[in-house]
Amino acid sequence: MKKRIYIVAMLLFGFTGGAIAQANPECPTNLSIVHENVKVKNYEAAFTPWKMLYTTCPDLNKAIYIYGERILKFKIEKSAGAEKTGFINDLMGLYDASIKYFPKDFTVAGIAIDKALLMNDEKMGSDQEIYDVLHNGFTVDKDNFGNPKALYLYFSLLVDLHKAGAKDLQEVFDTYDNVTEQISVENKKLTDNIEKLLPKEDDGTITAKEKGRLAAYTQNSGIYGSIEGSIDAKLGALADCSNLIPLYEKSFEDKKTDITWLERASSRMYNKECTDDPMFKKVLDAQLALKPTADLYVYLGGLESKAGNKSSALSYFTKAIDLETDKFKKSNLLYKVATDFSRSGSKSNARSYAQKALDANPSNGKAYLLIASLYASSANDCGSTSFEKRAMYWKAADVARQAGRVDPSLASRSARAVESYMSKVPSREMIFSENMAGKTVTFNCWVGGSVKVPSL
Repeated sequence: MKKRIYIVAMLLFGFTGGAIAQANPECPTNLSIVHENVKVKNYEAAFTPWKMLYTTCPDLNKAIYIYGERILKFKIEKSAGAEKTGFINDLMGLYDASIKYFPKDFTVAGIAIDKALLMNDEKMGSDQEIYDVLHNGFTVDKDNFGNPKALYLYFSLLVDLHKAGAKDLQEVFDTYDNVTEQISVENKKLTDNIEKLLPKEDDGTITAKEKGRLAAYTQNSGIYGSIEGSIDAKLGALADCSNLIPLYEKSFEDKKTDITWLERASSRMYNKECTDDPMFKKVLDAQLALKPTADLYVYLGGLESKAGNKSSALSYFTKAIDLETDKFKKSNLLYKVATDFSRSGSKSNARSYAQKALDANPSNGKAYLLIASLYASSANDCGSTSFEKRAMYWKAADVARQAGRVDPSLASRSARAVESYMSKVPSREMIFSENMAGKTVTFNCWVGGSVKVPSL
C-alpha cells in the first residue's frame, strides 16, 4: 500500500529520484495523503500530515505551499482569538517560506500581495505596515504585480496616509502614474487576446475552449476597468488644477531637468485640462529642451490649435504621429489628437483621427466612445425632422457598444453611454405614427451614413 501511494505521489508531483531519496521516507506518503484530502476539501484531515511535511521536508515540493495556503485559510476561518492569530502568523510564515524554498515558482510581488491582503482582511497591522509590504512588492517586482485588488489597496492606503500627513502629494501622483500604467499594461494583454478572438466569435468559428477564454479575458478586463475607476475616484480632487499647479510651481526649479517628472506633469495637466495655465507651457518648454517626444508634440499642437493656429497645430500633430512607431502608443497619440479636435469643435477631424486610432489599435475603446459622443452632439444638425434628428442616437449607441466589446475595461462607461443615447431615440409610438419601422434614415451632414429603424 505504501509503495502504491509512493508511486502516485511521483506521478502527481513529478519528483526526481534524488529528491525523494533525500527526503524523509514518510514525506511522499504524507504528500499523497494531503493531496487526496485537499482534492475533496477535507482540510481538517489534511492538516496534520501537511504540518509534518512543512516542518520536516519543506523543500520537497511546491505543492506543500499551495495546499498549505488552502489548509491554513480554512483553519483561520474556523478558529477565533489566540488560536486564529496563530494560524494567521503561520500563513504569513508560509508565504515567506514558499519563495525561500521555491524561488522559481513564487514571486516577490505575489508573496507581498498575499501577505498584504491577508493583513488587510484580518486587520493585522497598520495602514503604514500594509502599505510598506505592497510598496516593496511593487517596486522590486512590478512586472508580476498585477492583482487588481492589491493595486487598488496599494494606492488607496497611500492616499489615506497622505491625508494623515504621512506622505506628500508628489508621491501620491507618482504612485498613481505607476499604478495606472500597470493597469494599462495588464489590460493590454487581455485586449490583445480579445482582439484575436472577436473575429472568430463574429463568424461563428470560435471553439468552446476559445469561447471560455474570451469570457475570462472579458471579465478580467472589466475588473481592471472597475479598479481604475475606483483609483480615479480615490484620487478625486487631489488632482484638480488648483492642487496641481501650485505643486508644480513649487517643484519646477528642482525638477526641470528630470524628464520623467516633466513628462508626467505635462500629461497630468493635459488630462485635467489645466493647459490654460502658464505653468503648462513652462513645463513643455523644459521638456522640449531635454527630449522632444511624440506626446510633447501633441500638447504643443493642442496649444497652437487653441490659439487658432490650425496649420501649426497640424504640423505638430504630424510630427507626433511620425515619431511614434509602436502601434499601441501611436493609437493613444491619435486619440489625443482626436480629443483636441473635439474640444475645438472640429468634429470631422476628430472622427478622422479617432478612426486612425482604431486602425492602429482596434482595441482602443476610448476612440469608439469619442466617435459616439461626436455623433450624439450632432443630432440637432443632422436631420430636417425630429425623427431624423433623434435617429442619430441609434448610430451613436451602436458605436458606443463597440467600446465595451473591444475593451471590456470600458464596459461601464460604454453601458452608460448606450443607455443615455437609447433614451433619446425615437419611441415606438413615433416609429409607428410616422410609418418608419424597418426603413432606413440617411444622414446628409458631416456624419454621413445611415441607420436602419428597428421593426416593431
